[in-house]
Amino acid sequence: MTKVIARAQVLFLDEPTANLDPEASKTVRDFILELKKEKRTIFLNTHFLDEAEKICDRVGILKAKLLAAGSPEKLRESLWGRKTVVQLERVNDAIVAAIKRVGSWKIEVVDNKLVIDVSDPEKENPGILDGVIAAGGRVQLVTEVSPSLEDVYLKLVRS
Repeated sequence: MTKVIARAQVLFLDEPTANLDPEASKTVRDFILELKKEKRTIFLNTHFLDEAEKICDRVGILKAKLLAAGSPEKLRESLWGRKTVVQLERVNDAIVAAIKRVGSWKIEVVDNKLVIDVSDPEKENPGILDGVIAAGGRVQLVTEVSPSLEDVYLKLVRS
């Protein structure tokens, strides 16, 4: 069997970690990643979406037919866009207004957090933070919301 794998350029793996304990699953995932480094084409059929997210460059979501395909990142962006979360000591109307003066983002206030739709966080976040600070806001944390591949799957199959 290992000689076949050693020569094969295309592999079809059906639930390769099903019913394995965590240690054995990691060994199999590491082996698959080694094969991937050798530029082999690997088709992985799995219902473990966190595993697919770790291993796969492209993912296809199926429900009787192909619903979507792409990299995990592109699938997330196509369904949710990108969102920056700014956690503040306290949110007030002046802070929200200051951010809106800097850019035309959709802003949602959740408790003391601003959830802001952005297209390029690396370029837009500095302006957002400048607006917050100029309005007297005290930033505690800045992060990007990133839904899981499971979130993508559930949104697609429930549509």
